[in-house]
Amino acid sequence: MTSDDDTRSPEEITVPVAGGDLAALYWAADAPGAPLVVLLHGITANALTWAPVAAALAGECEVVAPDLRGRAHSAGLPGPYGLSAHAADVTALLQHFGADGNDGAQVTVLVGHSMGGFVAALATAGQARDLVHGLVLVDGGLPLAVPPAADVDAALAAVLGPSLARLDRTFPDLAAVRAFWADHPAVGAWVDSPAVAAHLARDVTGSPPELRSAVVREAVRMDGADLLDNELVLEATTDFPVPTTLLWAPRGMMGDPPGLYDEVRLAGMGLADAGVAAGEVPGTDHYSILWSEPGVAAVVGAVRSLLSR
Repeated sequence: MTSDDDTRSPEEITVPVAGGDLAALYWAADAPGAPLVVLLHGITANALTWAPVAAALAGECEVVAPDLRGRAHSAGLPGPYGLSAHAADVTALLQHFGADGNDGAQVTVLVGHSMGGFVAALATAGQARDLVHGLVLVDGGLPLAVPPAADVDAALAAVLGPSLARLDRTFPDLAAVRAFWADHPAVGAWVDSPAVAAHLARDVTGSPPELRSAVVREAVRMDGADLLDNELVLEATTDFPVPTTLLWAPRGMMGDPPGLYDEVRLAGMGLADAGVAAGEVPGTDHYSILWSEPGVAAVVGAVRSLLSR
């Protein structure tokens, strides 16, 4: 597991977007003109899922991790939801930080995990095309092998499992929230990590004895529909205008193989023609690819490699 030794704390910030303010965490750089790295989380996660990666990059880069619309401290942002709305929010965030891909004054890299990978791809293929220099897709961002299902809700339930089920529950206290996640087959091993515990707590809203997830279910449903069957989103995953790296975990959301991607499926996607360099992160699952030492090292290494081009 990662050590939690880095004491560098992020600043809570907001960025104006359509309908209100997008909440984000900001880790400052040690010098002006440092590269900008924007970290985009998954479908029911929040900005603090990136804490170990952000801590490793903080200082050498400006690091920003937003709570995407409908999640955590951005739960109050209204719809419409969907990946295009997230891409617009990310573009506004990049512009807020002065990203400018034309003059090259500041190198900008988008990093997306799971759904965040699709958001990063869609933003870079569209509104943010001239603002981004590189992409890192972490176990997401390329078409998924979706299990057969009658509708979007059933498909999401099959893919997300307990992460989705918690949205319909209330909890008497934070100890009960922790106990819920301790039983998760992949997340359970990480509940004692201070960084992961903070991520899980950021998801919680309300007051005891009725704590609940801040994630807006309709946001998950709309975003999930885009992930599963949106031609514009899927087209963006075949057109990468900047150098792109995919990192994939051999184990999936429940901690067991297969993962969301594998060598056979990736070989059939024509990644080389799409300008994507793909690499497995051995020993990781969909969550630990962000939290384990090998996972953090792989993500940070991919970012640094893009920044050095």
